[in-house]
Amino acid sequence: MPNRRTVLEASLAFVATAGLGAGSARADSAPEVTTSHGKVRGATINGVHAFKGIPYGASTAGANRFMPPRPPEPWTGVRDALVYAGRSPQAPGSPQRPELATVWGPVDKLPVGEDCLTLHVWTPGLDAAKRPVMVWLHGGAFSYGSANSPRYDSTNLAKKHDVVVVAVNHRLNIFGHLDLSGVGGDKFAQSGNVGVLDLVAALEWVRDNAANFGGDPGNVMIFGQSGGGGKVSALLAMPSAKGLFHRAVIESGASVRFAERERTTQLADAVLKHLGIAPNQLDALQQLPMAKLQEAIGPAQKTLPKPRYPLLDRYNFGPVIDGHVLPAQPYDPAATALSDDVPLLIGGTRTESAIFMAPDDAVWNRTITEDDLAKRVKALAGDNADGLLAYYKQHYPTASPTDRLLYMTTGSNFEVRSMLLGERKAAKGKASVWMYRFDWETPAYDGKLRSPHSMEVPFVFDTLAVIGEQHHKPGDQALADKVSATWATFARTGNPSHPGLPVWPTYSANQRNTMLFNDTCQVVVDPDGEARQLWSKAATV
Repeated sequence: MPNRRTVLEASLAFVATAGLGAGSARADSAPEVTTSHGKVRGATINGVHAFKGIPYGASTAGANRFMPPRPPEPWTGVRDALVYAGRSPQAPGSPQRPELATVWGPVDKLPVGEDCLTLHVWTPGLDAAKRPVMVWLHGGAFSYGSANSPRYDSTNLAKKHDVVVVAVNHRLNIFGHLDLSGVGGDKFAQSGNVGVLDLVAALEWVRDNAANFGGDPGNVMIFGQSGGGGKVSALLAMPSAKGLFHRAVIESGASVRFAERERTTQLADAVLKHLGIAPNQLDALQQLPMAKLQEAIGPAQKTLPKPRYPLLDRYNFGPVIDGHVLPAQPYDPAATALSDDVPLLIGGTRTESAIFMAPDDAVWNRTITEDDLAKRVKALAGDNADGLLAYYKQHYPTASPTDRLLYMTTGSNFEVRSMLLGERKAAKGKASVWMYRFDWETPAYDGKLRSPHSMEVPFVFDTLAVIGEQHHKPGDQALADKVSATWATFARTGNPSHPGLPVWPTYSANQRNTMLFNDTCQVVVDPDGEARQLWSKAATV
């Protein structure tokens, strides 16, 4: 007769693979691995060993709030690592309307808490094979999200491409990026960057433990989408992260600049004022209920002036240029030298902004007029607006004003940062840069979304079954096979090229080769090059 543990593991195995085309999923065993803090027990599902909710840091509550991460307390015996755990408190609000949540699939509904420094591991073998290790940094603008989403399930990615995948939870928003250094002295000197210091701690865990999970700590790739791409950008410029990873992928989240101390100190002052806490009472701030802190996020942000570079300065509660954790802007005015030796794959989707503009009924219902378009673009591009309007009208003569708006706001809010970061890194003439654009369009919502922000994620993880039938059309799995192979090949070799793609030269300011991922993949040199130049001017004036 099966005992309680056997039944539990089999049930968890089924839940873990639900929606992944694994109707015949089975829990084959309960593998155990020794980590630097104690033994963990996972589940083997269809040949892949999964370990979930492994702590890499101690709770960040109480006296540990706003402090750099600390190691977890070691444990005796064997700790179950069978279910997701760890979800940072979330920023209030959400950037997308509820009916569009199916782009992301099921939403993580785990309770939030400050004991959130956890990670998950998928590996096809607990041996000495030294597989590439792919470390995933989730999106959410440094403010929300988690590594626990089913679309990040890495069973298929690990099994099909013989890689180890690690997904990381860490502190977000006010819990990870409240810069109290201006009022709190040395004790709080790193408070504005503890969220990204968590990521360094996770990478140190990977360095110390990857070999026990069949991975190679000397071949680690960090990759992230949206805010996760911003996290990759930050790690590329952090001295404490140097040597902990060897390749990097930035998906739809290039960060050329982060907030500077004057702005983050002003934000912290606004938080303290809203909460009624004096600068000499920061210990009391560490004891406040989570919800009380979360309530201060919105009011404090409203006190800030418009940033100096609106198209480049993206985050309020995000990484801080503090002269130490982040010594300087990562890619402004030039690329950091700290990651000269790290190859980079960078890009985004064709109509990123569609998902964010969906709440605008004029956009969603396709009622944008030429005058509406001109006003919106003028607000984004200033003196460059006329040239941009003329370019898109000439080069996309059959596109509606709404679709041109989607192309243009994608150019202003996403593409320009990827291009600037990519060209500035390539200009160093050190490690290679590869540029891509994901052009595949979902048929969902009568095709209104085109290629929205996050659309490539289930192709990277090969989790198309998770996001819903409304997104499927012929050829999508074939493209997922190519895209997931691209990311895994880059992790393995530092070059994304493989036999399933056409020849893919590197990216440079002189030869802007860009792989367009679609039903038919092709390399195009400097797509929308004239528009790129105009957006670059608008972003940097």
